[in-house]
Amino acid sequence: MKDIKKLLGYRDSIKVVDATLRDGGLVNDFYFSDEFVKNLYKANIKAGVDYMEFGYRASKAVFDETKFGKWKFCSDDHIREIVGDNDTDLKLAIMADIGRHNKDDFDQKVNSPVDLVRVAAYIHQMPEAIDMIEDAAKKGYMTSCNIMAISNAQKEDISVALDMLAQTPVDVLYIVDSFGSIYPEQMNRIADLFLEFAAKSGKKVGIHAHDNQKLAFANTIEACGDGVDWLDATYLSMGRGAGNCAMELLLGFLKNPKYNVYPVFKFIEEHMIPLKEEGIKWGYDLQYLLTGLYNQHPRTAIQYTKDERSDITEFFKEIIN
Repeated sequence: MKDIKKLLGYRDSIKVVDATLRDGGLVNDFYFSDEFVKNLYKANIKAGVDYMEFGYRASKAVFDETKFGKWKFCSDDHIREIVGDNDTDLKLAIMADIGRHNKDDFDQKVNSPVDLVRVAAYIHQMPEAIDMIEDAAKKGYMTSCNIMAISNAQKEDISVALDMLAQTPVDVLYIVDSFGSIYPEQMNRIADLFLEFAAKSGKKVGIHAHDNQKLAFANTIEACGDGVDWLDATYLSMGRGAGNCAMELLLGFLKNPKYNVYPVFKFIEEHMIPLKEEGIKWGYDLQYLLTGLYNQHPRTAIQYTKDERSDITEFFKEIIN
């Protein structure tokens, strides 16, 4: 029975993380209404989701506050306006993006509704990421390190980064397929590498996948089957460019009865579909497929979308050149 449960994705150690506000905020510059955020928070509670990521805590010295919604900066006060004392089982997360944050903006955990600080960094930023991880851990937060653009990194460099992180108080080591370029057989090898370092140092491993090649769900369940416990997803796949692993797919796959997919569908019907109808664009399309195929940052495909271009073959030539 244990083996059957594992095959079906049933493990008590699995944690599902909703990244809709944070990754989805990259689509609409974080202009979500309080009603939207409150209802997403309630949907996550009803669905049994383990963590809800509220957004970035970006530095106002780096970003113009007038050009973004408040979840780009995600203050403790803004979170409390939504959750109050958060007397629920749902844990709260925010992201610190290395080079775009100020660690002095993070209060002591005892004074904050936030439980988890997710530190996003490229491999060459590991020293700064470790500084942030150590600061957040010292203040009492759980931490993860989301190693971005893993598809562009060499195994030796990944190993060095993981070895550095293994010596820190970080709780979760995250595989991030930033460009949506990784295939499941590659994910298997990457997950094994992360799990090897995690086992030596008592860490957990997570996955954050993008859907450029319609493989975000496939890569997530591949990683889950390999032993990765922390699984990111977003409602209706909302996220930068092609979006992420769909929450409705992931909870449908996981067989733990603590998860309930019905509140996800209800929230999608009442709030996500109206966002689409307002003209906010995200999700798989040919321009995102191309950047995924050629292992490139989707910024060019995002601009293609904003410019409302339809000359996909010309864009193909631009990509390969």
